[in-house]
Amino acid sequence: MVANIAFFPVANGDMTLIQTESGRNVLIDMNIREAADDPDDNAPNVAKMLRNRLQRDRQGRLYVDALVLSHPDKDHCSGLAKHFHLGVAARWSQESDKIFIRELWSSPLIFRRASKRHALCDDAKAFNKEARRRVQCFRDARGAVGDGDRILILGKDEGGKTDDLEQIVVSVNQKFSKINGEHDGTMTARLLGPLPKIDDDDEDVQTKNNSSTVIQFSLTGGYVADKCRFLTAGDTEVAIWERLWTTHQHHADWLSYDVLLVPHHCSWHSLSHDSWSDLGEDAKVSQDARNALSQARDGATIVASSKPIKDDDDDPPCVRAKREYKKIIAEVRGQFRCVGEHPSDSAPDVTEVEIDQNGPRLCAALLTGTSTRGTSRVGRQPIQHG
Repeated sequence: MVANIAFFPVANGDMTLIQTESGRNVLIDMNIREAADDPDDNAPNVAKMLRNRLQRDRQGRLYVDALVLSHPDKDHCSGLAKHFHLGVAARWSQESDKIFIRELWSSPLIFRRASKRHALCDDAKAFNKEARRRVQCFRDARGAVGDGDRILILGKDEGGKTDDLEQIVVSVNQKFSKINGEHDGTMTARLLGPLPKIDDDDEDVQTKNNSSTVIQFSLTGGYVADKCRFLTAGDTEVAIWERLWTTHQHHADWLSYDVLLVPHHCSWHSLSHDSWSDLGEDAKVSQDARNALSQARDGATIVASSKPIKDDDDDPPCVRAKREYKKIIAEVRGQFRCVGEHPSDSAPDVTEVEIDQNGPRLCAALLTGTSTRGTSRVGRQPIQHG
């Protein structure tokens, strides 16, 4: 099959589906709002859009091979309990027909750093409970777990709490190529965050946003490896991008991308310590953060998963951040896309990138302004390289 990355129109939120050339799929976050489930509301039915892209297993279960939660904010996990099966695999029912999760990818740090100031919503609590259940299954079965009980832990926990789980822990900066416990030769991923604390007073990484999972995916296209690099980072803010640049500037290739999902829905806070609403055009860009976010390969695409970006005081999305990303992408003859604006502000659809032997390419409908709803996936226009 043709590999692709689909960005769903979830307003200010994230919901991204990677489908590898081998046919496996990885869902990163979700924001299935109540309005999206209401047939009388004009919000896009992203649950239906997702289900239409998934397959069923031999038990008749619609499934994702892996579900990743970048961090436990409501706009990254809404709809989890309603639309996904949680708990023992044998209790999945045809009647409810919820999406089956073969494997969870979870970082314990994104929950450990939650606080009274950043309380968890019900879906975040449900995800955390499911992650804990799967870790216990792994311990009880000494690793002999099946679909629906698997978990991959993204980053070591604090205080040695994951020292006995080495088999399923991916360390920061480590590369891995397993999905649902099996090697996938069409995908390699490098875990870049969440970053560990330097000391107990290290406030830069203590918040939920700055504990977001940061991953660089490398995807095969047309049987050729590394045809598309995809960088995704949840709501990671400026201090973390500064630290990533300081750490990786001598091997900046680790931050390179053909497709970037801009952090925090095109927020100014990923590029600057200054407040956009307070300082406006006098707000200054952090050069280190910009450097980290500027490692675009020729012809790259930057995608903002947000509502339409207006020239106003909103943040996110922030019009000044959009301008900065457009400058970055212009340097490599690339493109900027806001999911909430295509094919139109009133009827946004899935923004899709397909990857073949020529590299990644945007859906032609998004380039022409014609909706893809109800049409086949044909007529793609390539993202130019070189």
